[in-house]
Amino acid sequence: MQLYNNLSAKERAELIAQAGKDRLTISFYAYAKIGNPETLRNQLFLAWNNLDVLGRIYVANEGINAQLSIPADHFGPFKSHLDSIPFLENVRLNIAIEHDNFAFLKLKVKVRDKIVADGLNDATFDVTNIGVHVNAERFNELIEDENTVLVDMRNHYESEIGHFKNAVTPDVDTFRESLDIIEEDLKDHKEDKNLVMYCTGGIRCEKASAYYKHKGFKNVFQLEGGIIHYVRQINEKGLENKFIGKNFVFDQRRSERISDDVIAHCHQCGNPADLHTNCANDACHLLFIQCEACKEKMDNCCSSTCMEVHHLPYDEQKELRKGQGNSNDIFKKGRADHLPYKQDLRNIFEILNK
Repeated sequence: MQLYNNLSAKERAELIAQAGKDRLTISFYAYAKIGNPETLRNQLFLAWNNLDVLGRIYVANEGINAQLSIPADHFGPFKSHLDSIPFLENVRLNIAIEHDNFAFLKLKVKVRDKIVADGLNDATFDVTNIGVHVNAERFNELIEDENTVLVDMRNHYESEIGHFKNAVTPDVDTFRESLDIIEEDLKDHKEDKNLVMYCTGGIRCEKASAYYKHKGFKNVFQLEGGIIHYVRQINEKGLENKFIGKNFVFDQRRSERISDDVIAHCHQCGNPADLHTNCANDACHLLFIQCEACKEKMDNCCSSTCMEVHHLPYDEQKELRKGQGNSNDIFKKGRADHLPYKQDLRNIFEILNK
């Protein structure tokens, strides 16, 4: 009985190309009490592996968080399987705006302590007492209200390439960092302002809205289905789009373009750019924004040092990495002192926040 992926990303990519089938990119989540996450994890892997599902799925005692792709002609059986699981019956599926057959190249179903790393002690507050879910139309109305504070619950590298107009975009690396920062910044407006939140697909706002209500915020709202569902609604209903730029996504696509605006800049030269890439030096792998000119000049590397390593024969690169572990940059997202434009921006933020 196969319970784990046994193909490399390269082998899977070749199979996808040979199959010639269009694939759908889908995400969903559900909070529910799961007694034995390992058992559910194994059941999901067996069922979904047979349907050629690929993606990243986290299962925990508190629920499930899934980002995946599936052949379009397997969607029916996949949906039927979801509906056969009581807490996933009729779960909202966020179907991507832009699809890429190679968005995911492995099926990874993992058991985690939590489906989102929020750093919260759930026993200290009522996690079911969440904010009011609003659709795209109501969301557009709320964010035009002068009594509304609109907060982006994503990380800095996500909001850097796209966000809603007039949103507060915390300069944080992780979701857990943003929770206390936002509370502190808005502590004088817990009763007189509407706290309206959004994220990619809605999952981060579920826990955050309950946390802020516990902290005394009276008027808490969250965008139903996040940015992904918002875009689908405005397109279907002909509503005004208030999102500018691109929506960052956690798969090989990196992002979905929502508007034609390019609001970010190349981290190396400062020219307008909004394409994330990973440094080609495998020992670095830093995620950063790079324009086409710098990509050609730097051979997809973040620094001249990385470029020198990248140009070495592969065996020499492996030898250099022996015993060194990964560079700390592999854990960073556009945070490195050798990225001149990003460093300048950080200095500006530090001055403004003093």
